[in-house]
Amino acid sequence: MAAVTKPLTVLYFAWLRERVGVSEETLTPPPEVRTVAELAVWLAGLDERHAAAFKDRKTVRCAVNQEFADPSTVLSPGDEVAFFPPVTGG
Repeated sequence: MAAVTKPLTVLYFAWLRERVGVSEETLTPPPEVRTVAELAVWLAGLDERHAAAFKDRKTVRCAVNQEFADPSTVLSPGDEVAFFPPVTGG
């Protein structure tokens, strides 16, 4: 697995955006962050706002480059990663 060396674009939607305080960030995680799950853990450790947003990671969904992703999805340099609450349809 290659480490993410180019910044990621991280998007937040709904209550995640409210808790983090921004809708988008450009971040370069450390080399050991290679998957969506590892990114969420790293983000939760950034500060109190991110910790609040990622407190219960089981309620957070993710997309990478506008495709639904699971926690084991491997990230690549320059990816767009979006975090959002579960969505329902009807």
